[in-house]
Amino acid sequence: MTQYIYPQNLKATANLWLWSLRDFVVLAVAALLSVLALVQLHIFLPVVVVLCYGFLTIRMDDTTVMDFMRYAVRYLISTQQYFEWR
Repeated sequence: MTQYIYPQNLKATANLWLWSLRDFVVLAVAALLSVLALVQLHIFLPVVVVLCYGFLTIRMDDTTVMDFMRYAVRYLISTQQYFEWR
């Protein structure tokens, strides 16, 4: 059995800069389409959507900003906290 040292025995997901490879491809295609929409139709909304998606999918230590926001909402709003006073 061959074991590779880097990256995690070749089982880690592919990353490119701060995004996973899938998110980077989606961002590249969406950025191209949004720039075309901006130039041809003078619509600025697709650029804003692509920038928001790019920010929310930044990946650090296998956690995205969107995951962190989901965990925060779940902890602060949607699940009941249990406190015990002694």
